[in-house]
Amino acid sequence: MTRVLRLSLWQWVFGLVMLAGTYATYIRVAHGLGGSTNLNDQFPWGLWIGFDVLCGVGLAAGGFTLAATVHIFNLKRFEPICRPAILTAFLGYLLVVLALLFDLGRPDRIWHPLIMWNTRSVMFEVAWCVTLYTTVLALEFLPLVLQRFGLRTPLRWMRKVLIPLVIAGVILSTLHQSSLGTLYLIVPHKLHALWYTPLLPLLFFVSAIAAGLAMTIFESWHSARAFGRQLELSLLAALARVLAVLLAFYLALRLLDLARRGALPLALEPRMESFLFGLEISLMLLPMLLLFRRQVRLNPAALYASAVMVIFGFVTHRLNVSITGMEAGSGVSYLPKWTEVAVTLAIVAMGFAIFRFAAGHLPVFEGARITTEEEDRRAAAAPGDAWTPAPAEGD
Repeated sequence: MTRVLRLSLWQWVFGLVMLAGTYATYIRVAHGLGGSTNLNDQFPWGLWIGFDVLCGVGLAAGGFTLAATVHIFNLKRFEPICRPAILTAFLGYLLVVLALLFDLGRPDRIWHPLIMWNTRSVMFEVAWCVTLYTTVLALEFLPLVLQRFGLRTPLRWMRKVLIPLVIAGVILSTLHQSSLGTLYLIVPHKLHALWYTPLLPLLFFVSAIAAGLAMTIFESWHSARAFGRQLELSLLAALARVLAVLLAFYLALRLLDLARRGALPLALEPRMESFLFGLEISLMLLPMLLLFRRQVRLNPAALYASAVMVIFGFVTHRLNVSITGMEAGSGVSYLPKWTEVAVTLAIVAMGFAIFRFAAGHLPVFEGARITTEEEDRRAAAAPGDAWTPAPAEGD
């Protein structure tokens, strides 16, 4: 009883969220979508698609971005934050698949697109890309497990195929990050004009990269506090500089597109859609202005706050596209049922818990990758001998 009382506030919150999510899962299984959601034939996609899938996939984009930066562009100084980004992406995609099991009317048929091909469907391409990229992330994550258990031979094999894996991951991510926006191009008369545009695939791709970088900063800040590590401020500041440029490009693209289509006056109408559009743009514009300032990028608290604003701006945009814009254009009203919210919160809480467990038991935060040759030297050293790494070039 004493040990239970010593649980922290966040542990109690986690337990309550998971308990509510478990009960909501029971309702979903026992009563189907009709009994566990406020979805209907007029509004079939709600919170589980808008947040759990569209946002989940985008927030995991830091994985392919950092992997390409380190392994393709050979910017090795970003390696300390590459592994946590890959872990975040891997968990993100696993949880997206879990969320799809809740949203599908027949979750037992989730594998059907893999064998029943409909090559004219965007959903077919998304299903295959997500499946393949989740597999790629699992293989990119595997070396951490192999290194943890000292399996040097398979680790050597994995490192030989790492570059092709990263290239495949970048290609697959580029395809399905943009294709999620393509899904909404088939509803020009149902999606509000503030969000419907032929540029949706490009906007989804650019915003996903920005959100992935912001999520990397967010994760690094929390990991430093949780595990007593030093914050990689110089690396995060460099990411923040790129993030500011991406946000500027995204906002310019967005506003120019609205002006070209004559939709800018809609943002001034006294409607809920106009307010949420303004909130979305503000949550992107303010951090962009802040991150162009060097003193902000080198201030951990300001850097973290800017990353949080970008994440919320990204989430607001995706929810505006999938819910706000569809409500206005379709003439229907949708408010998530408590079970939908409970499942979503439980999935998010599960992601945080699994990340903490993995980071505590695997070499996720290793500062530099140990080469296979150096591992061989370590293994060959006598038990009482001190092992010293090979000197770096220029030493």
